[in-house]
Amino acid sequence: MVYLDYAATTPLDPEVKAGMEGVLEVYGNPSSVHAAGREARRLLEEGRERVAAALGCRSRELILTSGGTEANALAILGLALAKAPRGGHIVSTQVEHSGVLGALRNLERLGFEVTLLPPDRSGMIYPQQVAEALRPETLLVSVMAVNNELGTVYPLREIAQICQDRGIPLHSDAVQAVGVVPSRVEDLGADLVSIAAHKFYGPKGVGALYVRKGLELFPLLPGKQEQGYRGGTENLPGVYGMGLAAEKAMRLWEEETSRLLSLRDRLEQGLLGIPGVERNGHPSRRSPKHVNVTAKGVDGEGLLLNLDLMGVAASSGSACAAGSLEPSHVLLAIGRSKAEAKASVRFSLGRFSTEAEVDKAVQAFSQAVARAQAVA
Repeated sequence: MVYLDYAATTPLDPEVKAGMEGVLEVYGNPSSVHAAGREARRLLEEGRERVAAALGCRSRELILTSGGTEANALAILGLALAKAPRGGHIVSTQVEHSGVLGALRNLERLGFEVTLLPPDRSGMIYPQQVAEALRPETLLVSVMAVNNELGTVYPLREIAQICQDRGIPLHSDAVQAVGVVPSRVEDLGADLVSIAAHKFYGPKGVGALYVRKGLELFPLLPGKQEQGYRGGTENLPGVYGMGLAAEKAMRLWEEETSRLLSLRDRLEQGLLGIPGVERNGHPSRRSPKHVNVTAKGVDGEGLLLNLDLMGVAASSGSACAAGSLEPSHVLLAIGRSKAEAKASVRFSLGRFSTEAEVDKAVQAFSQAVARAQAVA
């Protein structure tokens, strides 16, 4: 199989797996005071410190979560309910991950007002849009670092400066950023940053939320763990694996970026050479791992099915929307019709991708388009 769905999830790195295997034998509860518990606590904090070092923050500024979706929910719901439990205004975008949009919808049900900024045709959101949307009662801005479907990279530093000047916290879903674009907290400029280990070759089911010192959150899962912000016994092997994965992702970042850019350009050039195929996403401000294309005039369901039958794993959009009959909200937001959105495919490259796999994917996609056109 040619796996080109790294934006959905990445394989567990062998070195990370090996490191986790030893920790699996540590059965103590990190909250227990006996020797077994203290050893579990030591390893848990070692994992947290590795993640913090990779992000360039203090370990106490990290709240461990079950993944990016929980981290996003804790950031958005937690901050809103802590600052203004009776309602307020939040600014975000139409192209956020479904986890962010779901949290915002929950706030609307509680009486909050939400402004969702529209992207341009490339999926870009501009700082001036954010500035114009702010109100005296705005209590939070949430803009992702890298779009999970298009790969469009957002100007977070400029947006962060606007928010800082107004005293408004900025949250960023940086799940697609770690190890792919500069993603230390100083690079992003955000006050709250969400990450998920399985996007950078760590285990599934674990993530973290960076919370700048001084911010208060309303706990969604009450308990004594994680400074009272996230109750429940921590996932020790997962956290330790996340630390190893984050450390390696940052160490390999520069060489991986160069390699992925070469592969991405090779893949994109081949795909765009197929008649009727168009790119989605920004032409230059884009992640080195993402290529999203629309094959105009074809049956979208048949397109992915034929790709799968030919041994190429890609995606029609966010993995969190897999199985949905609805077209991608991101593609609709950038102006694609429902038919075009359904006939779009996201290819995403990663650490184990090769030129041979890219060439095979182009060949398979060309055949899949031809077959889908025949039944459209």
